[in-house]
Amino acid sequence: MPSNSLRVDAVTPTIGAEISGVDLTGPLDDGTVLDIHQAMLQHQVLFFRDQAFDLDTLSAFGLRFGAPHTHPSHPDEPGHAGVMKLHTDASSKTYGGRKWHSDVTCDVEPPMASILHLHVVPETGGDTLFGNMFAAYEALSPTLQEMLANLTALHTSKANFLGYYGSKGDDLRDDDYPEAEHPVIRTHPETGRKALFVNEIFTSHIIGLEPELGRQLLEFLYRHIREPRFQCRFRWRTNSVAFWDNRSTQHLAMWDYFPETRSGHRFTVCGDRPL
Repeated sequence: MPSNSLRVDAVTPTIGAEISGVDLTGPLDDGTVLDIHQAMLQHQVLFFRDQAFDLDTLSAFGLRFGAPHTHPSHPDEPGHAGVMKLHTDASSKTYGGRKWHSDVTCDVEPPMASILHLHVVPETGGDTLFGNMFAAYEALSPTLQEMLANLTALHTSKANFLGYYGSKGDDLRDDDYPEAEHPVIRTHPETGRKALFVNEIFTSHIIGLEPELGRQLLEFLYRHIREPRFQCRFRWRTNSVAFWDNRSTQHLAMWDYFPETRSGHRFTVCGDRPL
């Protein structure tokens, strides 16, 4: 159960919770950290308001949940491992999160979680949508669940990282564009629940299927993932925080506020190999 000061209010019956009664910028006792972690496992994404993070306090909070994950194509902020800047303004030609995805699934060990703090937000717009991939999997027929359980898919990064980050290949974390083969259905390492684990940004194709059949199957799954019944929508305010479980969610960022500015930083927590 959450501590007396920590309040957890579900956003929808399916996904998301607003957390109040805690200052994430100060020291957190182990019990509070455990309460936050348990709330994330239950609700998949947590939302906090009025958290005046700087890079030091964002890093300190993120490190309570695991080691920092460095993005393959976007450098860490100097002196802050695992922290990357996310910024869109009137000069931006594209933006991150334009399709439904889980972060950096092209890595052999994709991130466990992401913590995004925004300190500049547009007057309206710029919402982020989150989808529960446990619920998406559980809504499939037993026959389709059984078929998907035996499939794996390739997750690649080159096309996305060239298009958005403009990576030339000489500024990459591992001197190459990562790719990895992952199960189409992932078993969550902490809860044991099963989740869909393919996404529009990184998943290239399903291994072992005839290409056209694999493409049609992925298109069906992407349409299924986008169903509103699996979703919640978060409206950002200055100094809001979203903390999501990459193992069981996907998200989509809206770019409906051009030419206004939306700016902040994300701490990403290392994960493990999907099973």
